[in-house]
Amino acid sequence: MTAATPRRGERRPVVLMTTWRRPLPTYLSARTELETLGSEYVDSVRRSGGVPVLLPRVDPGDVATVLDAVDAVVVCGGGDVDPSSYGAAPEHVRDNDPAADAVELAVVGEARARGLPTLAICRGMQLLNVAYGGDLQQEITAAGTAHPPVAGDGDKILGLRHGIDIAAGSRLAAILGAGQREVNAIHHQAVGRVGDGLAVTARAVDGIIEGIEPDDWPAGIGVQWHPEKMAGADRGLFDWLVATALRSSTSGRDT
Repeated sequence: MTAATPRRGERRPVVLMTTWRRPLPTYLSARTELETLGSEYVDSVRRSGGVPVLLPRVDPGDVATVLDAVDAVVVCGGGDVDPSSYGAAPEHVRDNDPAADAVELAVVGEARARGLPTLAICRGMQLLNVAYGGDLQQEITAAGTAHPPVAGDGDKILGLRHGIDIAAGSRLAAILGAGQREVNAIHHQAVGRVGDGLAVTARAVDGIIEGIEPDDWPAGIGVQWHPEKMAGADRGLFDWLVATALRSSTSGRDT
């Protein structure tokens, strides 16, 4: 699937992307609270023809107002989903933030209600599963699997690759093709019990769920890996998002 190029003078789809609040060193302080997002997300949306906008920490009640102004959503990676979000006790979590979960679950719920084209990545896919009543495995890394324990070694984490199998007939297969594909492994948690109304669309060679999509949300897709960090190999996911948003916004203006 290729990106649909907006015609001259046509408004390009606006794509909302969630951010993650982190304390980072700046000129003012060694720990300045910043709303952060990897530049690869922004670059991926732009290359596919969308206009990226970033969502800071807002009140969950304001999410509907924000979504009034956008055509599509990317629920991005970040820290662990807090186990309280799916009714579990914390066992293997780090960098968790229940306030962030509340905002992003509101984003998922509102995008679902509106049928907005949405790509949920890594933490985003986990939140998608939680939104449908599922839960998470709090620790999946193990020696000899597709997800070995390499925490603390950024180069090894970025270099990890493993095979997945994409289910034929899924939306994911329509975009990337069914069957075997190689992806990265930048996560230590994963989908556990699959939420009601979600189909599993991809699994890693060690059985970990790598793709889900809702039955009642034709424009929703979740992937566990990070396509924005695959050097363009998985650009089709962003092309699909922007093209779907363009068709939806054009259809809405024509009615």
